[in-house]
Amino acid sequence: MQTRVKWLDHMSFVAESGTGHTVVMDGSPDSGGRDLAPRPMEMILMGLGGCSSYDMVSMLRKARQPLDSLEVHIEATRVDSVPAVFESIHLRFVVKGEGMSLKQVRRAADLSIEKYCSVSKMLEKTATITHSLEFNGEEVSADSEL
Repeated sequence: MQTRVKWLDHMSFVAESGTGHTVVMDGSPDSGGRDLAPRPMEMILMGLGGCSSYDMVSMLRKARQPLDSLEVHIEATRVDSVPAVFESIHLRFVVKGEGMSLKQVRRAADLSIEKYCSVSKMLEKTATITHSLEFNGEEVSADSEL
């Protein structure tokens, strides 16, 4: 796997993946940026959301679950020192699909974060990662009946 990052101007950069896809990153105005694109640390959280969502969709399809929609909302905090690594990350999976099994959905979320998502496995070295689930419009607690 390869990527290339090129400085454009101010604190703006363009990254190109080995597969030819590009994304722009920028800094905040207080760092010399112009706030035109996501920050690099935001990109990491986006990668975590994409990785865990990919896992969830893949597992739910294999389990033949009628998934209608999936979103993941991520909140993170960083330490106050340099380097300002992530300290805590919480993912909230919002899943909808009539006729889906709560047990299958919960299992997919757990397996993604705890076993399969490469990004979460990497980030857990510095951050506490937690997750929760909203299923068909209702918050699901850890002790909800399956």
